[in-house]
Amino acid sequence: MVTIKSKKEIELMREACKLTAEVHEVLKNAIRPGISTYELDQIAEKYIRENGGIPAEKNFPSGIPGVPNFPGSICASVNDEIIHGIPSKHVILKEGDIISIDLVVLKDGFNGDAARTYIVGKPNSVEDQKLVEVTRQAFFEGLKFAKKGYRVGDISNAVYEFVTKNGFSVLREFQGHGIGRQMHEDPGIPNYGKSGRGMRLEPGMTICIEPMVIAGNRDILELDDGWTIVSEDGTNGAHYENTILITENEPEILTKI
Repeated sequence: MVTIKSKKEIELMREACKLTAEVHEVLKNAIRPGISTYELDQIAEKYIRENGGIPAEKNFPSGIPGVPNFPGSICASVNDEIIHGIPSKHVILKEGDIISIDLVVLKDGFNGDAARTYIVGKPNSVEDQKLVEVTRQAFFEGLKFAKKGYRVGDISNAVYEFVTKNGFSVLREFQGHGIGRQMHEDPGIPNYGKSGRGMRLEPGMTICIEPMVIAGNRDILELDDGWTIVSEDGTNGAHYENTILITENEPEILTKI
């Protein structure tokens, strides 16, 4: 169900999203060769809890029999892991790695959701740098259409066209979404689609636009852990996401400092 937030609810969303953005800044400063994704997870959880929040991804149900709840406070996806990577003591970052961190903070009953992709130290290739930059810019291409009167398909088409014209592929099996009291609400925001199609956007809606991009073809595999999604061809991936508010005028990015 799509929810239109009241002024009070929007203020609570702002607080949850502000904390989400702060955690990303803390993690950005902690990323370096030699640190494990488990250590990054611990840093994130500590900061979230010390500032009145709850790591909403921790123990998030898989919904699949036999697959345990998500064990981390963040999703930490390295190189060919596109999304939902599980933090691990055995995954040690090295120079040139690409790491995508997706995190959700629950505070005072509302969620903030954002993802960032970082290159550890210097990039291994020009393509890696381009992948990260194109993924980030694809979000802003979609954001141009996150306005009153436009439709979800306008956002989706803008993301898709920008990514593909730069020679990359979008992940189709997962998508952006509405957000509020629940981590995932309607409407779904795919990273591909036709302009002029889908739900019309209205002021008071809070949504997540999140390009998930693969350097090679769009085929994916799910690892045996039931969570981690990797590229089938072994090419790297990137992920960029913000929670935004639809207003009477320009959209407001809530997950930024």
